[in-house]
Amino acid sequence: MGLGSTAKKIQLVSEKAEQMYKQVQELQQRIIGLEGAVEETHDTVTDIETDVAQQRALLEALAEERGLDTEAILAEAAIDDAEGADAELPDGDEADATAVDERPEESGADAATSSDE
Repeated sequence: MGLGSTAKKIQLVSEKAEQMYKQVQELQQRIIGLEGAVEETHDTVTDIETDVAQQRALLEALAEERGLDTEAILAEAAIDDAEGADAELPDGDEADATAVDERPEESGADAATSSDE
């Protein structure tokens, strides 16, 4: 083996090392960008959680003012959510048994008009 083939091998190894170095630098920049995005997302989630807590406090105060039992309402909502999850079929469709009549309720004037027809 001559010096020419050794020099070629060293050149190839050097080129591969440069490519890998560039890839590492790109990955490092992507990671830095992701860290920034994660930090922004964390801040946004924290802000949303604060807003939700404030809204919940307001809703609970309004409910208490009107004599509503917030614990009972939340428990009923949790049960409804659990039943809704149980009613879903394997393909993601909801069971027909849980379908609700979605027609708006008729007001007095509308009821009189529709009964005259």
